Amino acid sequence: MKPTNTITYKDAGVDIDEGEAMVKAIQPIVASAQRPEVMSGVGGFAALVALPTGYREPILVAGTDGVGTKLKIAFEMNRHDTIGIDLVAMCANDVLAMGAESLFFLDYYACSALRAQAGADVVAGIAEGCRQAGAALVGGETAELPGFYKPGEYDLAGFMVGVVEKDQIVTGAAVQAGDAVIGLSSSGLHSNGYSLARRVVENSGLSLSEAPEALGETLGEALLRPTTIYVRPVRALMEAVDVRAIAHITGGGLLENIPRTLPKGMGVALQAGWPVPPIFRWLAQHGPIAAAECHRVFNMGLGMTLVVPEAQVARALDVLSAHQVTAQRVGQVVAVPPGEPRVTIAGEV
Repeated sequence: MKPTNTITYKDAGVDIDEGEAMVKAIQPIVASAQRPEVMSGVGGFAALVALPTGYREPILVAGTDGVGTKLKIAFEMNRHDTIGIDLVAMCANDVLAMGAESLFFLDYYACSALRAQAGADVVAGIAEGCRQAGAALVGGETAELPGFYKPGEYDLAGFMVGVVEKDQIVTGAAVQAGDAVIGLSSSGLHSNGYSLARRVVENSGLSLSEAPEALGETLGEALLRPTTIYVRPVRALMEAVDVRAIAHITGGGLLENIPRTLPKGMGVALQAGWPVPPIFRWLAQHGPIAAAECHRVFNMGLGMTLVVPEAQVARALDVLSAHQVTAQRVGQVVAVPPGEPRVTIAGEV
């Protein structure tokens, strides 16, 4: 006996038609972020990508990340076209820390109920991030999980694969005491520390649409500004000078990320004075947040640090300036006795 009342997948919360509408919307977007090595188009079960030519011993470098609770800022502002840049940036900059060029990227987009336009906006940001990183956007997964996420919210994960010549992998092994530390300016918080930042905003009683005088823009604008992607300028720098270590300043801030790139027994002595976006001072004041906590949570204006020989600092800064990157010498590598802090900061950041 046939049932008189049937239900559909849409009744259960999954709209296949909306998913197909999103696929159609993103096809030209994905096509704008490609490389010649890509051998397959969107729509297959997997992507085919050839290794780039010109490498003697190519080594693949893989990284994965998300954007954390920065997504909450995008939800509240109902703006979804830049968060994808953050997703690519977090992965591309991690892969870059090994000296690799970005090759291809995949994303995972999960939501309670798919909204094709919002999804397309997210993918547009991902494609822009891929163009900035020089990577191909080769595919992804869109998952509708009814009841799993709050209505109107979604989560993102990204996966970057890069490639580097085996003898050009940046390991930090060549770092020596006396080497210089160069800091590359950040655009703001990038994609870390947002649980703390959101708590400060909540306690301040201000909305994201309000513009504190100290910021010169709304809180929402300051907090949603995309993460800087450093791939092209740093890869160019590697052709010009001896880049001995690269640290992507993410969760853990300056205090925990820089030591990850240094040999045992080595640390850095930083001298404050680099440009610090106003949002950091506003958060520190209105938390209030102690300086030490800021340094171990936020990038405090330095999205990436590089170690180069002291004699090559001027050349390094010239190359970075030519690529429109704000950078300066921020300290030097020093020997550190066991048990002593591996990162010290003189002056007020």
